[in-house]
Amino acid sequence: MPDSPRGSRPIGVAVFLLVAGALGLLAAFELSLEKVLTLADPSHVPNCNVGVLVGCSTNLASWQGSLFGFPNPFVGLMAWPVVITIAMALLAGASFARWFWIGLNVGVTGAVVFLGWLIYQSIYVLDVLCPWCMLTWAVTIPTFLVVTMRNLRDGAFGDAPGLRRFGASAMGWIVVITAACYAIVILLAQAQMNAIPRVIIDLQNLF
Repeated sequence: MPDSPRGSRPIGVAVFLLVAGALGLLAAFELSLEKVLTLADPSHVPNCNVGVLVGCSTNLASWQGSLFGFPNPFVGLMAWPVVITIAMALLAGASFARWFWIGLNVGVTGAVVFLGWLIYQSIYVLDVLCPWCMLTWAVTIPTFLVVTMRNLRDGAFGDAPGLRRFGASAMGWIVVITAACYAIVILLAQAQMNAIPRVIIDLQNLF
């Protein structure tokens, strides 16, 4: 098969990646800023600390928040601009080779695996929900799905008709699949942390 998969110009994919990348970068920037401010002033209270359950201080101060030896949001500061750049290039008419799309898929797969670990740590170990972290969760999951289904649909993983049909069909269900993933996270948080009433209390105290 040709190195660059067949398919029409992926405007929808590009627009989604642009929006997701911007939101992910916003979350990474805010978390990075709060981490730097906390390091400069240990008494600093991050603006994302809403209450007992909802806040980012615990995550930022934990070893899980610096898994690679530096704050996790720094990864987002490096990764999300790449997603935004790819989206802008697609909107400008760029066409990427098959290996490029596979490489992007490897990257977003690593991101969603890391995300799953972070969700587990937040719910089952740290007992806290970080608002900016949750925004990152919210955009990473559909980013993985969109890139993967696009690659299946357009033949990046092979020209087998079955794969291409599955990718095309699943692309139309991404909203539903994403919502189901969100629901699973909410159910896990509720079962382990009694999250919903605690979040409501935190929000009531905030306002």
